[in-house]
Amino acid sequence: MNHAPVISRRSFTLLACGAGAMSALSALSPASAAPGATVWRLATGYPAENFHTVNLLAMAQEVELATQGQLRIEVHPKNTLVALNAIRAAVQDGKFEAGEAIMSSLVADVPMAGADSVPFITHGYADAMRLWRIQRPLIERAFAQRGLRVLYAVAWPPQGLYANRPLGGMSDLRGLRMRAYNATTARIATLMGAVPVDVPATELDRALADGRIDCMMTSAVTGVESRVWQSMRFFYDIDAWFPKNLVFANGRAWDALPAASRAALETASTAAESRGWAASAAAAARAMDELRRNGVKTEAVPYLFSRDLQRLGEHFSLDWVKQTGVGANEVFVPYFDKR
Repeated sequence: MNHAPVISRRSFTLLACGAGAMSALSALSPASAAPGATVWRLATGYPAENFHTVNLLAMAQEVELATQGQLRIEVHPKNTLVALNAIRAAVQDGKFEAGEAIMSSLVADVPMAGADSVPFITHGYADAMRLWRIQRPLIERAFAQRGLRVLYAVAWPPQGLYANRPLGGMSDLRGLRMRAYNATTARIATLMGAVPVDVPATELDRALADGRIDCMMTSAVTGVESRVWQSMRFFYDIDAWFPKNLVFANGRAWDALPAASRAALETASTAAESRGWAASAAAAARAMDELRRNGVKTEAVPYLFSRDLQRLGEHFSLDWVKQTGVGANEVFVPYFDKR
């Protein structure tokens, strides 16, 4: 049996009791499963205290209660089963039964997942949820072809724009050093007239402390975690994009479940999706409050700047359709038609 750390119902209770209980997680061992029960292992790359992981724990608890212990899902956080970027393949290969991955990491194998990475086309959580509802059947079809079953998806808080000076329009970004961490963010910086500076997540705190960058796009949550106010005092809530985490199961493991267990898992997954989106919005709101408490001005995007961003969104949308092929129209035609 795999002895990587797992989170059981007991550890979910610890999470609910506050951060002081987190140190006890590593000492927990899996609870005993009911006689004849099916035990699933679910892998995620995120730490136990992350709201995505807490949501997984709640789903696992609901499934165990609904099935009277006949289906037990052990949540393995923080890459303890396999690295985050290898989870999808490992679940597909049947190495364990379920997992969670950020959809942008799936693009090479599932092109439709790339809609998440197209910037400046969503304006709030309602737009992001509508995009997911359009995307979902396409992702389900692609996953089914690979022997996988989609359970649910939850968005991260949206990406905003930080700067060390006020911005009246996109022209104000010309010549500023903008953080880049992949090809898309480097291209955004270039199209905005900024100078892309490669700063991976592991170096962000140091880059801010050293003043190596003048602006960047990331969420309010990441801004708080990185104490962005040490060098940037302006935040524009531009909802650049809403990355989503996808939770999924091995198709053979799903099919092997009794009908009652499948129904319980489906019901719990629906509840987890609703709860997770609410938790994401709440996390974003708390982070915005924390930014303000630390002197960051959270400002509306000026009209001309908003118009420039919309044009960039159209540019990136056309590029994504060209790269992905006609199948991309199954996402964007209904999405833009109903805006």
